[in-house]
Amino acid sequence: MSSAPVVNIDLSAFWDDPFPTLAEMRSHTPICVVPELNATLITRRDDIHSCEKNVAVFSSDQPGGLMNVLMGQNMMRKDGDDHRKERFVYYPAISPNKVKTWWSSVFKQLTNMVLDDLVDRGSADLVPTYATALSGEALKVITGLTNATFQEINDWSQAMIDGISNYAGAPEPQARCNAATAAIDAAIDERLPELEHTPDMSLLSVMLQSGMPLEQVRANIKLTISGGQNEPRDAIAGAIYAVLTHPDQLALVLNGGATWMDVFEEYCRWVAPICMSPRRVAQPHNYHGITFEPDERVMFMFGSANHDETYFSRPHEFDITRDTSPNLTFGAGPHVCAGAAASRSLVGDFALPLAFERLHNMSLDDSAPPTRFGGWAFRGPLNMAVKWTTPSEVPSTQTSPRHFFAATDPAVTSSPWPLVQNAMLNKRFSSGFTRHGILMPRSWNGELNLSIQGGRFHRGHLNGTGSAYRHGPIVLPIERSARPAVSQHPSAEG
Repeated sequence: MSSAPVVNIDLSAFWDDPFPTLAEMRSHTPICVVPELNATLITRRDDIHSCEKNVAVFSSDQPGGLMNVLMGQNMMRKDGDDHRKERFVYYPAISPNKVKTWWSSVFKQLTNMVLDDLVDRGSADLVPTYATALSGEALKVITGLTNATFQEINDWSQAMIDGISNYAGAPEPQARCNAATAAIDAAIDERLPELEHTPDMSLLSVMLQSGMPLEQVRANIKLTISGGQNEPRDAIAGAIYAVLTHPDQLALVLNGGATWMDVFEEYCRWVAPICMSPRRVAQPHNYHGITFEPDERVMFMFGSANHDETYFSRPHEFDITRDTSPNLTFGAGPHVCAGAAASRSLVGDFALPLAFERLHNMSLDDSAPPTRFGGWAFRGPLNMAVKWTTPSEVPSTQTSPRHFFAATDPAVTSSPWPLVQNAMLNKRFSSGFTRHGILMPRSWNGELNLSIQGGRFHRGHLNGTGSAYRHGPIVLPIERSARPAVSQHPSAEG
């Protein structure tokens, strides 16, 4: 272990609220050994920024690390050329340009689909019903695991997070993590034949097309799920909570004095969804008079860096007018988060503005249990009950339209999923979710009949009241709970 001063912590209190302890560390022992975590913590922004770039010493390659053991060695646990080669394949699929030209239209469509299910309810816990659902649906299409439900994506992510942060070695989190990674492998195997026949823009397809070994593809998909679900999920729910509890900040956005992206950036500084990233010391090293020994564990505390008083005055306050640029929300150096552009777009461009556009007069529901936050390695709201005015209670001139899609709509014609051909289908329909690249309505009046040939949609029709029918290509959303009668071809199951 390093020669840094020893600081003992109460793990339970640290999980409930790590910020007071981290503030004390930054002030008195910015680099310290925490026996309860069996690690040396680095808590100040400049120290983290400097050390994270020194990959020769603070290495991401951790052969015995929990992530490698439980999930396989992904690109985040590699350095140098090995890391660059895999990132070179992975990154272009979710680069800022690809997000702008491709994924942003998908994110908008998915956001409205999820909100379609909420607007008439008038109240809900937005953590499971909105933040979890939207993050999971987006991650399904990005990864290519459209054969999973958003609930499964979320459960797998949480199980892996619990497993790789299980530094106490408890058996139950490890068992859940093992079950989750096995389920992801099965989902990948189910998708392989279809993607080999019909490649798409998903990470799974892009990595397979590159010739990346399947073992590495599996590890990188698990990496994407482990971090790609909880970060936007917690940012969506947490940012909504932040502006609802800071009405002056919300008014500033609604009046045009700030943007929803300002809200996203400040929330992720205020409560970093990913608060910590571990490293292995690769060689003896001395930093600011502290000696580090090979193979010891170091933790870069990003959540603490984002509260560093040197850069952020009154760091405990939520203030969307502040300069957030020194933050380390997405890390620094060669391992800066590859999915940052996708997260910013999903949350800042769509999840936040559309929620406040369509859930009229949204406020916290005082009749429900208060919102609680938890976590020190990964942190976010555990619940958040809100209420709003339903469309039926709002004058018609103030309501937002339902988001229906016809075969000619750009949201459909630019969809990344295969188009259904020669089908007699409903011209206008409501919300739904993706599965196996075919989209089908979550709910409808009447019955849906499908014909599947060779694992592809062949023909079908909708019977219902007030429906307008037409021939032509169309994309429909699907959810496992709305399972129609279809053939048992494995690539066509709903």
